[in-house]
Amino acid sequence: MESLFAWRKTRARHQEAPLLKESEEFLAHLLRQGCSLQRTRSVATFVITILEVMEMTELREVALPEIESAGRRWAENGLPHGTGPAGPTSKETFIHIAAKWLRFHGRLLVPVPISQPSDALVDDFAIAMKQQRGLSKETIRGYRSRSALFLKWLAQEREKTLLDLSLTDVDTYLDSKRLVGWKARSVATQRQAMRTFLRYAELQGWCSPGIAKGIKSPTLPKFDSMPQGPAWRDVKRLLSPISDKPSELRAIAILSFFAIYGLRSSEVANLLLGDFDWANETFTVRRAKRGRIQQYPIQYEVGETLIRYLRDGRPHCACRHVFVSRNPPYRPVESSGMWQVVAKRVTRLGIISEHKGPHALRHACATQLLKKGSSLMEIADFLGHRDLKSVSIYAKYDTRSLRQVAAFSLAGIW
Repeated sequence: MESLFAWRKTRARHQEAPLLKESEEFLAHLLRQGCSLQRTRSVATFVITILEVMEMTELREVALPEIESAGRRWAENGLPHGTGPAGPTSKETFIHIAAKWLRFHGRLLVPVPISQPSDALVDDFAIAMKQQRGLSKETIRGYRSRSALFLKWLAQEREKTLLDLSLTDVDTYLDSKRLVGWKARSVATQRQAMRTFLRYAELQGWCSPGIAKGIKSPTLPKFDSMPQGPAWRDVKRLLSPISDKPSELRAIAILSFFAIYGLRSSEVANLLLGDFDWANETFTVRRAKRGRIQQYPIQYEVGETLIRYLRDGRPHCACRHVFVSRNPPYRPVESSGMWQVVAKRVTRLGIISEHKGPHALRHACATQLLKKGSSLMEIADFLGHRDLKSVSIYAKYDTRSLRQVAAFSLAGIW
């Protein structure tokens, strides 16, 4: 408290509060994590309020419902200093800090999740997919979550195990997803995950043979009727900064790598500070599929955007990933967080797009390269595709652009 507060009366208020030793330990922990002095002072004030509202004079175990109830009572009566009505996020802030304080001291009672019998099977499947097939982390995560979703339905709705599974159960499950509005492509993705999981389950003797073979993928149109990504004029709107806030600087930098280079979520999430060679104006990408390494030139506007984020928006921390969380403990932004950054901005700007995540910007990038005269082979190389089959989808949007060019340049894409 001596190092946090300069005013004697303020220090006295904190030093006279209950559980001073425990509070100072928690605040010191925040400072070690890189929390700013201003933020730590704010948390210290909240802790006093939390202890008062919850009538805590000594450490005790507290469950989350009690914290939520205290947060509601407090939000109805005023702010930490007792002046004015609470703001729209005051209750959530109270609950977040209280839970974090108690968790730090090991006194937060968290309900132990009931482990499903299928959890071990899905975990074993995920490990096998990594070790035996070398699938990417994102692919394995998708297969795992979709398989777990199916097994949960099988146990709860059909009251069956894998040993009792029949092809009729699979069809019933997929029909239930269509009824709740799943699109054909989402159903096809679920089928693929289930087929892969059940094929492995058959080899392990977990279910009857032949079920995976009986799961047929629906016939899908080779091309959708509408572009999968936003128009390039809308992409430019996405890349236009709205403010100088750190969150805005980070968002623009992230969006630039999706739109200008067509990178995948995990590829942007895995970028490290050491991947950028500023002297030679290049950076290195570890491809999500097949573990390839690819180098790109640092396009001028992207470089300026990234430098501004690193200088004014990125917190100083030990984490070596380029994109990190805005609040301590600082950690890499995961692929799911990347999706939130893109989708939130697309929605806020009212941009019309079939899809709203990073992959939509990958589509937009490829389509723009095609319109600029790049060949399909060049686009395939640029996006890290193995062959032309994966990029032929972009050709249908502008058949006049299907021409071979001798040179590829990033100069006109921005």
